[in-house]
Amino acid sequence: MILPQEFKNRMKKLLGDEYAAFEASYANEIHKALRINALKAEGDILAHMPFSLTPVPWAENGYYYAACDAPGKHPYHDAGLYYIQEPSAMAPAEYLDAAPGDKILDLCAAPGGKSTQIAAKMKGMGILIANEIHPVRAKILSENIERMGVCNAIVTNEAPQRLAEFFRGYFDKILVDAPCSGEGMFRKHDAASGEWSMDNINLCARRQDEILACAADMLRPGGRLVYSTCTFAPEENEGSVSRMIRQFPEFEIVSVRKTDEMTDGIKGIIEQEAERIGHAVRLFPHRLRGEGHFLAVLQKRSGFSGSYGRCETETGIPEKSCAEWLRFSGENLKEIPKGIYCAYGDQLYLLPENAPLLRGLKAIRPGLHLGMNKKNRFEPSHALALYLKKEDACRCLDLPSEGMEITAYLSGQAIPSDGAKGWHLVTTDGYGIGWGKLSGGMMKNHYPKGLRKRLS
Repeated sequence: MILPQEFKNRMKKLLGDEYAAFEASYANEIHKALRINALKAEGDILAHMPFSLTPVPWAENGYYYAACDAPGKHPYHDAGLYYIQEPSAMAPAEYLDAAPGDKILDLCAAPGGKSTQIAAKMKGMGILIANEIHPVRAKILSENIERMGVCNAIVTNEAPQRLAEFFRGYFDKILVDAPCSGEGMFRKHDAASGEWSMDNINLCARRQDEILACAADMLRPGGRLVYSTCTFAPEENEGSVSRMIRQFPEFEIVSVRKTDEMTDGIKGIIEQEAERIGHAVRLFPHRLRGEGHFLAVLQKRSGFSGSYGRCETETGIPEKSCAEWLRFSGENLKEIPKGIYCAYGDQLYLLPENAPLLRGLKAIRPGLHLGMNKKNRFEPSHALALYLKKEDACRCLDLPSEGMEITAYLSGQAIPSDGAKGWHLVTTDGYGIGWGKLSGGMMKNHYPKGLRKRLS
């Protein structure tokens, strides 16, 4: 790989005697990892994983997998049992300390790795707003949240400035994994080094300042903000944090525990650097099995008094307007999920309780998609199947993950089956993966056409 000379000169100043090891790391293998989805995985799931897994030191459920493994092709991936994620990228969400009942914003959320990591720690309780400004990437974000069985997430497609108009002082915790120059991904994406320039770094830094200003307004006093990038550029890392604290003195950098592989934020490289900038965290590829990353944890002073608008609560539609759904759930589910019903045309969604009013916002996934009304009957969504556990459904068809039937199902074929007529939750090794409707000894396949796999 050919690195830009100006980039190399700057990294030599940053790293000193470590630079040779840093440059040599570009010839090393790329480390691959997955994160087990705690919303679905139960018991000793590792014993059943058909891969060679070793722990990622800084991520609770993160594991490296071997180069010979192909987890993206296994049915467990389709069932949302794990998310394939770059190892260093697992660090920021860990430092957010998400917990059940929190109100959390992932401001730059696509493709969804960090959002689904946060959601797993929330255990379906609280409100997670996952936002992405680019429509195509927002759709990918929504699909990943669906695959991982997240029920309490609202996916929005808005500019940060627009969200700030609605949510002043609303969130307990905010993650800003900011768009950046991507220097930390040079090893993964060769083309990125060819596009490198100081002009782009300065452009990214200005954009980061704007995003952080919006995040500062949306965090409640006493709240926690994690800022992260996948670049080495001080202007976008220590610089962005320092500029934010100068603009918003009610924020301070929090001291956090670092693993042995991590290093402190680098002092003395940015003019007017923030006090305690050394508490920030850097991940360098020559020191660990992962790519380059930066993060800093900030807290908004509890005594800070700001003027905050009141965020109204969504009321949704009454249960009497959901007759088809209630009939379906009464016949097919052992317990009806709780929340706020919202209708968008013939589509029915379930928002988490106490969800904020979404009127005026582009919400492309307003909570859990339950399904749609079709001529006085209800058809359940794929999202609902991925959310449910086998014990939630009245009838299940389990297909072993290593068998031929699950391959046939994922390709869209009907499956011969005995049992009661009607809807069945299709599972693989007990994990929900889709729907089937049994009639006349054949399970009609309701796996979405856009997700079906070609038989080799």
